[in-house]
Amino acid sequence: MGFKERLKEKRLEAGLTQVELAEKVSVTPRTIQNYEMGTRRPGNMKIVGDMAAALGTTADYLLTSADRYTVEAQEKGRSQAARDIQALVGEVTGLFAGGQLSEDAMEGAMRALNDAYWRAKEKNKKYASHKSRREE
Repeated sequence: MGFKERLKEKRLEAGLTQVELAEKVSVTPRTIQNYEMGTRRPGNMKIVGDMAAALGTTADYLLTSADRYTVEAQEKGRSQAARDIQALVGEVTGLFAGGQLSEDAMEGAMRALNDAYWRAKEKNKKYASHKSRREE
């Protein structure tokens, strides 16, 4: 069960409509609808925390580790980074889907790849910076 299913489950358990939850979290009802349809994800952990508090649960319950990496990527590097991390996590998950990898080992692999992604982005930013200086 992913973020969209957990969000809807907890909202219904709390007896809230999408409009009521949106008001509590200071987002639009359409945003909550998009979260529950899976067409959009929260842009930062504050929104996730606010939703969790309004629903009487925790951010850790609402977000799988893959969801957490995506939200953190959105905070850190905007939409492109979030899409990159989401694709990377999807590939890693698919790679080990039929194997005997424990949940902890899977989390470790995803964390290592996430860290490698951000190190590469930082290194590429430094490289692009030098390249731009040479062209000037």
